[in-house]
Amino acid sequence: MRFVTRSLVGLALFVVTLGLLGMAVQSVRGALAEREAAAGQRRPATERVFSVNVARLGPETVRPTLVAYGDLRSAVQLELRAAAEGTLLELAPGFRDGGRVLAGETIFRIDPAEFEAELALAESDLEDARAEEEEARIGLRLAREELAASERQQALRQQALDRAQSLQGRGVGTAADIETAQLALAASDQILTGLRREVAEGEARINRAEIARRRAAIARDEAARMLANTRAVAPFDGLLADVDAVLGRRVSVNEKLGLLLDPAALEVAFRVSNAEFVRISKPSGDLLPLDVEASLRLGGEEVSVPGRLDRTGAASGSGQSGRLVYARLSPEVPGPLRPGDFLTVRVSEPPLADVALVPAAALDPAGRILLVGEDDRLEVAAVRILRRQGNDVVIGGAPFGRLYVTARQPQLSSGVRVKPVMGEAAAARAGRDGGALVPLSPEMRTRLLAAVERDAGLAPELKAQFLSVLAAEQVPQAILERIEAGARGG
Repeated sequence: MRFVTRSLVGLALFVVTLGLLGMAVQSVRGALAEREAAAGQRRPATERVFSVNVARLGPETVRPTLVAYGDLRSAVQLELRAAAEGTLLELAPGFRDGGRVLAGETIFRIDPAEFEAELALAESDLEDARAEEEEARIGLRLAREELAASERQQALRQQALDRAQSLQGRGVGTAADIETAQLALAASDQILTGLRREVAEGEARINRAEIARRRAAIARDEAARMLANTRAVAPFDGLLADVDAVLGRRVSVNEKLGLLLDPAALEVAFRVSNAEFVRISKPSGDLLPLDVEASLRLGGEEVSVPGRLDRTGAASGSGQSGRLVYARLSPEVPGPLRPGDFLTVRVSEPPLADVALVPAAALDPAGRILLVGEDDRLEVAAVRILRRQGNDVVIGGAPFGRLYVTARQPQLSSGVRVKPVMGEAAAARAGRDGGALVPLSPEMRTRLLAAVERDAGLAPELKAQFLSVLAAEQVPQAILERIEAGARGG
């Protein structure tokens, strides 16, 4: 009996459970049906429109800037070496690393006592040689005078011989008279020969005296040069570096004591790539006379120096690429700059005409930009990247006059509808460089003023600027396009 009762209770519970499950299924089906019915009554989905910042592509002339880095060097350097051996007797007050000397100032002086003595001896030898030469000239002059007197005496004796021979021919003279005249003439010839030999010896003595005098003069000049070499004088205003000398030190010939740098003749050496070198050089390989600006940041301040391209390195260098270029800096170099500083060099390249300067964010990696086409839908256009200038890019082959998106976003692609909004920077630029002026009719002016007033996204400063521009009789074309684009987007 208990078994039957329990079976009936279990069966009743099973039936109740099945009923509850059926009710639950019916409730779910009803809810789904209601949801589908409600979904069928909704409005169809609308196309999403994105607001984008745009600007107008316009042809302009851009002067790109090439940025490189290089070392500052002194174009004029002088090695300070001891030209004579001796003890350092004097040093300039600024003779130390970084010290400054003026043109004509004595940098260092070696003890000149020994060289002064050598100069005095050389001058004495020169005076002796001059005296010897003068004595030889006097002796030659006297020998020539004596020779002339002997020649006159010989002529007289020749006349006496001729007269004696004439008298003998007439029977008046004797043979003894002729013989006496002949002996006197022969003695005169002998004396004349001796005097001629003395004249020749006097001339040779003068030649030897002249040679001795020239040698003494050379020795004197060499001694004077050695004495002058004991003093080193600065040929220009400069700074000292690599100083290695103290008072009292004995130096040897050609020993290096320091380096003198001209701070007014500085140049910067920097390396550029082959492509960059082509842009700043002529077809012949010579550099274009382009302006440069070298700068160095010292703490929070940047020191800049103007300059000009000067020359190209003679060799590219082992293991180096590109070209080494030198730029001569302006003589008015600020004090903080020193040779060895690592500078940032900016070279103003030749201008590029009929190009556009756009933000780098407007291009994708493939060099394409987004244009605003008909019905405010985006189009993709390929352009040529000519230069990259910091956050901007210089492009060529751009569709001038079209609006482009200044900053690409992941959700933007070809065919997407957008609301063009001209950025404040682009609008301000349009206000400055508005292009052609367009006269406004009263109706158009009223409509544009109302559009500016309704534009809630316009900055107050820019709105005031637009209102003041619209008050004029003629308005720049770029301003009109900006206001119309905003009105169309609103």
